Amino acid sequence: MAGTGGVSPSSMPTRPVQTGPVQTGPAADLVAAFDWGRTALGPRAAWDPAIGTVVDLLLAAPLPMALALGDGFLQIYNDAYAELLGPLHPAALGRPAEEPGPAIAEVYRTGRAVLEPEAQLTLTRGEAEQAFLTRGHSPVHDSRGRTAGVLTVAAETTQVTRKLQSLGELTSRLAGALTIDDVARVVLGYATSSFDVDHCVFAVDDGSAYRYVRRVRGEMLDEADERLPPVWKRISIQTAEQTSAPLVTAALTGRPGFVADGEPLRQVANDRHERRVRALASLPLRAPSLTGAITLGYRVAHAWLPAERALLTAAAELIAQAAERARRFEAQHGTAQLLQRSMLPEHLPELDTFRLAARYDVGVDGNAAGGDFYDAFELPDGRLAMVLGDVAGHDVRAAAVMGQVRAALRALALTDPSPPSVLAGLDRLVGSLGAESRNEEIFVTVVYGVLDVSDGTITLASAGHPPPVLRRAGLGGEPATAELVKVPPGAPLGLGGRWQTGQIVLEPGDTILMFSDGVVERRDRSLNEGLDSLVAVTAAAGGGDPRVLCSLATSAVEGPTDDDVAVLAVERAVALSRSATMLVPAEPTGPSRVRQWMTARLREWSVPEPVVGAAILCASELTTNALLHAGTPAQVRLDLNAERLLVSVADTGTRGTVIRAHADTMSSRGRGLGLIEDLSDSWGTDPTVRGTTVWFEMLLAGTQH
Repeated sequence: MAGTGGVSPSSMPTRPVQTGPVQTGPAADLVAAFDWGRTALGPRAAWDPAIGTVVDLLLAAPLPMALALGDGFLQIYNDAYAELLGPLHPAALGRPAEEPGPAIAEVYRTGRAVLEPEAQLTLTRGEAEQAFLTRGHSPVHDSRGRTAGVLTVAAETTQVTRKLQSLGELTSRLAGALTIDDVARVVLGYATSSFDVDHCVFAVDDGSAYRYVRRVRGEMLDEADERLPPVWKRISIQTAEQTSAPLVTAALTGRPGFVADGEPLRQVANDRHERRVRALASLPLRAPSLTGAITLGYRVAHAWLPAERALLTAAAELIAQAAERARRFEAQHGTAQLLQRSMLPEHLPELDTFRLAARYDVGVDGNAAGGDFYDAFELPDGRLAMVLGDVAGHDVRAAAVMGQVRAALRALALTDPSPPSVLAGLDRLVGSLGAESRNEEIFVTVVYGVLDVSDGTITLASAGHPPPVLRRAGLGGEPATAELVKVPPGAPLGLGGRWQTGQIVLEPGDTILMFSDGVVERRDRSLNEGLDSLVAVTAAAGGGDPRVLCSLATSAVEGPTDDDVAVLAVERAVALSRSATMLVPAEPTGPSRVRQWMTARLREWSVPEPVVGAAILCASELTTNALLHAGTPAQVRLDLNAERLLVSVADTGTRGTVIRAHADTMSSRGRGLGLIEDLSDSWGTDPTVRGTTVWFEMLLAGTQH
């Protein structure tokens, strides 16, 4: 009967055990040297030959194996199993198992094999680490057919389990990927971290071409890299069809491909990284409105086991779905942003003694046009009109109303620029639009002012809008201060209100900051708290530069906002500034042209040499990034006054189209923002009507000629 035979010496034959080749290894040596005669098993020479054969098999096996013999479950195990025991080895050898476990006891009692579910345990391999194991237990019979013990075979499933866990993480990260750039970052990170590959490429169709992004082992990525768009390259579909590239084949046919050992990229390799790839998996990305592929490669032979292939196939399906969602989002987002920004001024006026800057940021959604707007324009008599307004809503209708209000305001101001007159005309317009919409309420707020550039006087009126912030430059070494402008309150537009005006005077160095309520409103705090935070940040700013203040204002209040944000700032300069602009072609020589131009211009202006060197280095890197990622000409602008040098680099695109030969000759892409953080006094990025502007500021105080 099972469980009664044991392996006691009295029940075992006494003929010698035929052990075959002598086993070697630490565990085999320990088993051979162990004094088995002092145990219930008796001397090893007297063991049942069937038991001896199992022991020899166990000691030679590469998989973790253990044998529990007799009623006392005395333990014999191999080197691989010793690793699992950790500090319990070697004391556990030949000793009874203190807790053999219900599975082993059941197998010994019933004679039926049992497969345990996967379990987690801590292994010590130099340092503690979590591992996952699956163990199978089988009865071991002696020569008479009686159950003499239980053989345990352990299979470590840590890698498979972690890859399955990483698939869940991939799903979560892809859910938050809004753009194709976001998806690319997630995919490349997933491949390198979960599969430890040497080479990974992600590609999607793009009109008459495929565009792809690559990551190879050894690429050093920092936070600046992750904040910049990936560097995309393109290959035309016609050219792709003529090649035998595994990536293209998978994308065109929809069939995966796996090469365990060979030279899968030999015919299409562009560099030494691709020529060194020996094993490659190519997975198609298929969705109703998207095709593409991903490839994962190793520099050594790699057997793509069925479980791994299934895992990669599942990951490719998730990636394809995420990429298609991202493409739809980009299309909707692009349309909304084009509508929004086309209604904003493309350029602000350039004045001798006043500097202007503005910023518009979409809310958390980022997928709908909004009603925030700003504008500044010169009046026929030389004065400057400036306005910031907000139409309630986050849809195309709000944007359309915003466009009508902004256009009407310009027309009214060019006829009679006085604030009460302009607001009265806008009030009639909004009331008329509200009557046309019948049951739909239109809520519009505006703060509008007229600046006399001869003396800095601003006449302001508010139609239900938050008051601007006035930053006073410190005089005689005193610290700067900031406060909310005391503008007489007025009703929002469309309600038939009457508006009064207030006046302030901008002294040299002072700045006025207009803003929408998205800057200061948060769900978890009061409006007054938001206003106080904005005033405090404005006062603490290192200077009154309008571009810097716009950047600081958009992040002055902690926490996310689901509202759009618009900011307009006007500074009265202490002295006249010098400015110069250069249009840089999207060519490999662009950054070097910028360096030569800036060197000549800044030295002509007698800018201190330390500032010249740092500014040229930063501007060169930003120009490189703009040309790589936008693929369109970039505009570099210099603005110098007695206090600081301001450099901005603007592009007019959103996607890289620079051909490979050009991109490879440009400087490394990850350094730009890191350099700016290290070398400049302040910096920021501003979305513009037709692209993005990155700027930095360097203070001149304390520098030596």
